[in-house]
Amino acid sequence: MKFRHLLPLLLLSLGCAAASAFAPADSQWILDQSTLTYHMSHPMHEVDGVSHAAKGKGICHAGQCDFLIAVPVKSFDSGDSNRDLHMIQTTRGGQFPMVVVRTHFPDATTSTIFADLDVQFAGQSAHYAHVPFQRVTVGKQVRITGTIPATCSDFKIDRPSFLTVPIKNEIPVRVDMTWHNQP
Repeated sequence: MKFRHLLPLLLLSLGCAAASAFAPADSQWILDQSTLTYHMSHPMHEVDGVSHAAKGKGICHAGQCDFLIAVPVKSFDSGDSNRDLHMIQTTRGGQFPMVVVRTHFPDATTSTIFADLDVQFAGQSAHYAHVPFQRVTVGKQVRITGTIPATCSDFKIDRPSFLTVPIKNEIPVRVDMTWHNQP
């Protein structure tokens, strides 16, 4: 009977073990690879700038996921170095060298995720609510694709012009990212 005082402790530890077996586990995610593509449109031409330099991490806890993704402004390549330098100047990339995206969405295994995004770019912040992204699981990786409906005016960027005609305000960013769950 010497161990009778240990019985409450044993029951408590068994209860905690059972609760943790049924509670959803926290998950941490790491960005493996990415392709981020902005699209600029002008009556004379269309341009896409591509970056593969994004880094990101995410945590899902208690049914909610929070992710942070960052990409250097100078990493976008449109195929014309003069245009890319002008883009960095126009977006104040020297002063604000990173595009940072914070997102929050419910943890789900559905094929469509609706995420709220907070984007910091060119020294400004913009919020995009309920942006749809497609989610596909391939083995231990999850591929996320979608488009962020960004505009120049969202970030107070003076639209560059060519032959006195400015580019369109819309600069959507296509997102294609592959993530893995970190044990």
